[in-house]
Order: sequence, then structure tokens, then C-alpha cells
Amino acid sequence: MEENDDFNDKNNDNISEENSVNTDSSEALTRVSGMYKEWFLDYASYVILERAVPAIEDGFKPVQRRIMHSLKELDDGRYNKVANVVGHTMQYHPHGDASIADAMVQIGQKDLLIDTQGNWGNILTGDRAAASRYIEARLSKFALEVIFSPKITEWQSSYDGRKKEPVNLPVKFPLLLAQGAEGIAVGLSTKILPHNFIEVIDASIKHLKGQRFKLFPDFPTAGIIDVTNYNEGLRGGKIRVRAKIAQLDKNTLVISEIPYGTNTGSLIDSILKANEKGKIKIKKIEDNTAADVEILVHLPAGISPDRTIDALYAFTACESSISPLGCIIEDNKPLFIGVTDMLQRSTDSTVELLKKELEIQLSELEEQWHFASLERIFIENRIYRDIEEEETWEGVIKAIDKGLAPFTKHLKRAVTEDDIVRLTEIRIKRISKFDLDKAQQHLESLQERIAEVKNHLDHLIEFAIDYFKRLKETYGKDRGRLTEIRIFDDIEATKVAIRNTKLYVNREEGFVGTSLKKDEYVTDCSDIDDIIVITNDGKIMVSKVDSKIFVGKGIIHVAVFKKKDKRTTYNLIYKDGKGGPTFIKRFNVTSVTRDRIYDLTNGNSNSQVLYFSANANGEAEVITVLLRQVGSVKKLKWDIDFSDVLIKGRSSKGNLVTKYSVKRIELKEKGVSTLKPRKIWFDDVVRRLNVDGRGELLGEFRGDDLLLVISQKGVAKTFLPVLTSHFDDDMIVLEKWMPEKPISAIYWEGEKERYYVKRFLVESENKEELFISEHPKSYLELVATDWRPLIEIEFPKPRGKEPRESETVDLENFISIKGIKALGNQLITEKIKNINILEPLPFEPIVPEKTEDIEVVDEESIEPNKKNGISDTENDEPTDDPKTLFD
Repeated sequence: MEENDDFNDKNNDNISEENSVNTDSSEALTRVSGMYKEWFLDYASYVILERAVPAIEDGFKPVQRRIMHSLKELDDGRYNKVANVVGHTMQYHPHGDASIADAMVQIGQKDLLIDTQGNWGNILTGDRAAASRYIEARLSKFALEVIFSPKITEWQSSYDGRKKEPVNLPVKFPLLLAQGAEGIAVGLSTKILPHNFIEVIDASIKHLKGQRFKLFPDFPTAGIIDVTNYNEGLRGGKIRVRAKIAQLDKNTLVISEIPYGTNTGSLIDSILKANEKGKIKIKKIEDNTAADVEILVHLPAGISPDRTIDALYAFTACESSISPLGCIIEDNKPLFIGVTDMLQRSTDSTVELLKKELEIQLSELEEQWHFASLERIFIENRIYRDIEEEETWEGVIKAIDKGLAPFTKHLKRAVTEDDIVRLTEIRIKRISKFDLDKAQQHLESLQERIAEVKNHLDHLIEFAIDYFKRLKETYGKDRGRLTEIRIFDDIEATKVAIRNTKLYVNREEGFVGTSLKKDEYVTDCSDIDDIIVITNDGKIMVSKVDSKIFVGKGIIHVAVFKKKDKRTTYNLIYKDGKGGPTFIKRFNVTSVTRDRIYDLTNGNSNSQVLYFSANANGEAEVITVLLRQVGSVKKLKWDIDFSDVLIKGRSSKGNLVTKYSVKRIELKEKGVSTLKPRKIWFDDVVRRLNVDGRGELLGEFRGDDLLLVISQKGVAKTFLPVLTSHFDDDMIVLEKWMPEKPISAIYWEGEKERYYVKRFLVESENKEELFISEHPKSYLELVATDWRPLIEIEFPKPRGKEPRESETVDLENFISIKGIKALGNQLITEKIKNINILEPLPFEPIVPEKTEDIEVVDEESIEPNKKNGISDTENDEPTDDPKTLFD
């Protein structure tokens, strides 16, 4: 407070007393001048340059640079208390010990520049480091090699003028990209994501070779990232990060890696909150994280693990977005650049620093050679005797200079007085033990080193490339990429949300909602679902789930609405107006505008729905139409098969059934699906199934067709091809399951230490089954799903003998089909070098003849039809309204 008072007293004069009053308004503008006018800009510049944003020259913020300089000053090979380092750094950094200690912990947790000892916290769990008096640190060998070089360092006075500190450290490595940086200044911020150590080195080498390169982030928390929109780390870019989630068993998920920017505590909190809100359903969570992340998510019985994985990504911190912002300081100015420019500048700076070090090394070697040559001349020619009779220092200098003159023509520079003074300082003991051969060897060694350094300078780029390769070889062990790069699939929240509430309907009064618990129950739903409602006057509307909404009286159908659903088919017969004709139609509802009422009839007043059904898989039932006894009508009853009616647009008029009055319509026979089998593809990029034609076609699937998955662990499983299914990284077979087709497998039996072969059928549906032995050393060598597979066995070459020729084995004849738990037959007793799968033998499976084929109808076909007394009309419209923007 006293400082503020003094501050105000001293600067009251800086406030201008001029008040400019606008005659058009009563507002007065007080203009400021003097120090106030510049203070904000000065403060903003100080925060940007001296606190928040790193310099491109060395990749450090000022506090980090001062910490590294202090560690170097204290370095004696032993650990120092962090509290001691913090105190030492305060000689250079004027902002208190807390900021220094926090910055030092952040550097230490990156495990690159500081060798730590003690509890430095845990980036996985979010646990903080112990107090600075309890933990210790010293510079890593990597830091000692790449960060410091006092002879080429530019120095400046510290804030109080008592010490010298580096302007920038001579960092010979793209440190900023390897460590990343984050800071918030005044008016701008920076967020440079960390990149992989080895990939940064490889990119530097490619840059020096003139080749193109790409750099993507790599995080210490591992996880999975989608870098599609990384945009070089510039403003406007974005990456998506996900936790790594796998299915441990049918009721348990395991999270083994977490997204960058989160920890296990915050991740678990987000899962619990999503569970409380009903977005997901979990039984309990176990956090077993220690050196590695292990979070077990236990699911209640009946909850789909695949849907839960998607829900975790959609509603919790298991997926998040990070927006990078590449801002650095160059020449005391903020500069926004991408990671490619950062690496190029850092690499070019490294080359310049290496050049300076070589030039200094060359200069020092030449000086050593020069003095070693003088020393040899001085001793070998006994010039030291010429000074015995000299009585003055000037005379001594002149005598030595005169004695050296005949022998110095080969020297690379002139002899100076300082050189002669150094000669006079040679001790008698050294002169008496002078060995001419050793002196010559020393000169030759210096000449070789000088030639080597000159060669490095002449081939500076090659020298820099070798420097980076040596860094990679020396320090790159166990620094491989942690974060997996993958393109993510987009998860629709409405498809994976757990249906945590119940939907009710009051058909007569026309209300639908989750609070109508005394009325008719419809289905379970989530609070982000949409519902579709159809009334008996032929009106249709889609609306968001709410506690109670009015949709129109006479509700005949209400359900959860699925956008772009081409499989759910609605069968409808309606009377067109009072006393009008009756029409029949089949249609899909793929997209509509929410809360807008559409008419399924021809639009005439008093139209009425006579028959309606909603069919999830395009089923087409058979109905009976009964007419009233009116006039001369002879045919009062006939059947109509909805499979004879093509699926058309929602707004189509439909086909004419009869112009006479219909008494009633009865269901005669339940229908079967008239939709074509659904084609399903597997997109290996996102590792998901789809019906959009992306990736490898797996086949055409009807309702009861299953997929077969085989993993490298020797596990086979069949399951329904649900589009939300997840697939593990060790999957080696994914195809449409044919129950009668055998699977052939060769595996190493750990207990018997032999290769075994077996052929078997998968008999259980929706169940994982291990088909190799459970011995811990057993492993699957290869698996084939061909009808008649062939393999080739290669043998190792024996010493001093002719190599044995490879053998071909027909697995169909080698072993018969046995049970999935059978051990199988031993493949061969000799040692095997390789087992290769060959092209299978030809085989044509026998397809059983079907006694009755059901004619399928494409759900998108709109061709006209006339059958069973149903005639087409000319009023068929396009399926959807042009304004079908759906939230």
C-alpha cells in the first residue's frame, strides 16, 4: 500500500488536467500523458519478452534459461538440492522463488535436460512434486553436451548488475519443438506442442539434406491423436486427442493411456460426472495407475462395451481438442510461425553454432601448434643460452627474438613479444627432459587435428548431419514415439448416449414426454434424442425429447428418430379426404426440419390413416382390405402384399387402392425384410465398420449374418456387424463368417516346444474362444481361412552340409477338422527357419439351392408398379423437403 501511495504521489503531475468535453454529449474524456501513456505497453512488452514466450534462439523462457545457467554454475557432477538451485537462480531472476521452483519442476518432468532425484510429481496422476528442499537435481549428460559453450555465448549484466548471464544459451538442438512451450502474456499467448526426440533429429537431418519433412506432436502421456487439422501448429489449427481404451472382458474396459492435458484424476472425475448425468452407465471405476496408467471401468450387465467406448469419447475427457499456437520471440519481437519454420531456424542456428565452435577450436589448435613449434626451436637450438649474459629484461627479449629469427620462416604468423615471454616461463626441468621425438609427435598430432577441423569446416553440412546422428545414437534409446497417430471417426452423440430416461405418450390428448409417467410407456431414450410422431390424420413431426410437448391429437406412432435411417420403412394406407379414394405407400424418413409438421397424405382436409406400420428392417406384411357393401361393388375383399409396393418418397401421393369406401383393413401375414442385404466395409484408417463404401468390402450382410475376427493372441470371435464395434490393434483376420468354412492355424506350443497345426470350426456365436494352448510361451505363427490352404516350410542351413529344400504342405490332407480346443498335430520334428503361406488350392463351395427365393427391393428404387389391383398415381414427389437442415 505504501508503494502505491508513493507511486500515486510521485506521478500525479503526469495526469493531464485537460478535459475535452464533446458539445454533442455530456461525456468527458480525460486524456493521459507522460508515464501513464507508455506504462501499459511497457508492461505488455515486458511480460511477452521476459516471462511468457520462449526465444527461438535457444527455446527457453528467461526463467528457464536462468535455471539452466545456475545449474551449470553449480555443476560438480553431484546432485544439488532444488532449494539451493532456486536460491542461486534468484541472483538472476527477480520474480521470486515460487516461479523458479515451478519452472524447474516442469523442466525436470520432461526428462530431457535435468537428471532428477526424489519425488518430482507424476504427470499421469497429476500429483505435485515434493517441496524443493526434499528433491535434488543436476544437469543431464544431454544438456551438458548441447546447451553450454561459454566461448560462443553472448553475455549481459543481470538485473542488479552484479552478475553476468547469457543473452541466449548456445543450444545446438531444436529444443523448443522437443519440449514444447506454453505461456499466456498480455494480448497474446503461445502453445507449442511437444514433438518426438528422434523425429525432431530425423527432420533436422532431412532439412540439412534438402529433403521435405513432416512433424507431428508426441506426448509423454501417450494416447492417440488425429493430426488431420494440425496446420503446422499455426493459429487456427487443431488436433484431437483420445485416451487408449480397450475391452478387457465383456463387462470391463481398461484405459491404458490418457490424452495430453489431462491426468487420471480429472479423467475419472469426467467419467463419474457423465455417469451421474446419465450419458453413460458404469458400475464402478478402479484406478490402478502406478508407473503406467491403468483405469478399469466396470460395466453393468447388458451394457455394450463398444457403445460405452464411443460414449466415453463423446461425453468425457477421454477425447478433447487442443488448439496449438506457434508464437516465439525472435530479435525481441513476437513472431507467429509453424513447426516447420521453427525446426528450420533451429537447425540452421545449430549449424552456425557448430561452425563457431569449430572456428574457435581451429584457432586454439593453431595457437598450440605455433607455441609448440616455438618451444621446440627454443630448446632444440639452445636459444635459452643466449640470455645468460643479458642483464636487462629488454635484452633478454631481444636475444630470444634474434635467436628465433632463422628458424621461424615456416610459422603461420609472426612471433610476438607475448610468445617470447611464454618461452621465458618454461622451467629448467622441462628443458632438461625435453624429448625431441615426443615433441615432433605432438606437432604432427596437432597438424592432424587442424586438418580434421578444417575438413569439418569445409564440409560443414555433413559435419552437422553426423552431429545429429550421434545425438540420436547416444541419447535416442527408449525415446520412440509414444502417441499413436490415427484418423478418428466422428462419433454421433445421439447414437452412443445411454438411454437414461423413459418416454411416455398420451395418444388422445396428443402429448409426448418423459414426465407423463401415468400414461403409456413407449421406450427408453436419452435426453439428447429426437422423437418421431405420426398422427391419425397423416401428420408427421420430429421433435427433441422434453418433459412434455404437444404434438397433435390422435397419435398412432411415436419412436426415437434416427437421422439418415434408410432401413426403417413405414407402410401406410390412408383415405384422401372425406369420402375420397384410398391410397397405399411405403416410404423412409431420413431427414426433416425439427418441429415442422409434414403431411403424409395428399393434403386434403379430413384425410385419415386407415393402416400404418413401422418396420425396422423394411418388412412388408400382407393385409386384407374389406369394403363396405355399397351399390354394385362386387369384390368386397382382397389381399395386398406390401412387398409389391415400391419404396418412394415421404411426400409421394402413393398408389390407388380403391375409390370405394373401406370398411376395415386387417393384418393377414407378418412380413419379411424386402431390403437388399447391407454391404459393409472396413476402413483400416479409422479401424471402424461403415456402409459408405470406405475401405475393404467385407460382404453383404442380412440380419443374422456375423463377422469373424481373429487376433494375434490366438482368439477367435464371431459377432453381429454393428457399426459402433471397436477392433484391437492385434487383429489379423476380419471377414464375413461362414460357419461351414474351417480355420487353419499353426502355432508354437510352449510346453512341448514344437510347431503344431490344427483345423477347426467356430461353433459358438458372440463368444471369444482361445484356439492355441494357454502356456505362456505359446504363440500363433499364422492362420488361414482359405478352404484348402498351402504352406511352405523353410529349413535352416546346416554347417558343412547342403541346405535342405523347402517343403510344401497341404493342410487339408495333413489334418482333419477337429474341435476348437484340440491340441492338433505336430507339424514337423526338425528345426524350422520360416513358415510361409502360399496361394490356396482351388475350391468351389457347394451352395445349397433355396426352395423359395424372396424377391428383394432396393430401398431407393422408385420405379412405377401395377399389381393386385393397386395402380400408380402421377403425383410422386422427391423424398425430402429442400429445407432439410437438421440440428
